[in-house]
Amino acid sequence: MLRSVVFDIGETLTSDTRYWTDWAHWLGVPPHTMSALVGAVLAEGRDNADAIRLIKPDADIAAEWRARQAAGQGDYLDESDLYPDVRPALSRLRAAGLWVGIAGNQNAQVTRLLRDLALPADDIATSGEWGVAKPSPFFFDKVKEWAPGAPHEIVYVGDHPANDISPAHKAGLHTAHVRRGPIGLTTGAPEADWTVNSLTELAELLIGA
Repeated sequence: MLRSVVFDIGETLTSDTRYWTDWAHWLGVPPHTMSALVGAVLAEGRDNADAIRLIKPDADIAAEWRARQAAGQGDYLDESDLYPDVRPALSRLRAAGLWVGIAGNQNAQVTRLLRDLALPADDIATSGEWGVAKPSPFFFDKVKEWAPGAPHEIVYVGDHPANDISPAHKAGLHTAHVRRGPIGLTTGAPEADWTVNSLTELAELLIGA
């Protein structure tokens, strides 16, 4: 029996389109160029921040980010950033009696923005608050302390096999792989208990589990 479902954020609940478009504008390149470079580095198994370094080889990513924030071009989220199945699926899970959590690698500003969206979730937590980020096993230890139920009664949902599915599986959680976003669509997750193309599909599977 399942008691809790915990969702990753980027490319699980929210699209990264705005994130990379904003970086493109900051770096002075067309958004489609930025997207192509992100896809290229991910296909090579590199960190997506390397896409920024392809445009600006000497970039200090942290310094660039601080400069963006100082210029009023920091993180931003609104309803348009959510995938359209998010609210219906989370509401469906809660209506079925499951506890719904949101926990991912995000900073304190994104934590506030997520809470302002008033999503149908019981709680929201981020790496910025916890002081530990995925794929560290300590992040998933925090998930197990936070979400109601024993590990085998908790499902962690994400798009990224290496950051989400594999470490959650090793922590003893059930896992669901969502096939969306460049990583989710191009990388398989054999350790996942469920692989789905939408959160609508996932909600129906978990309610019947």
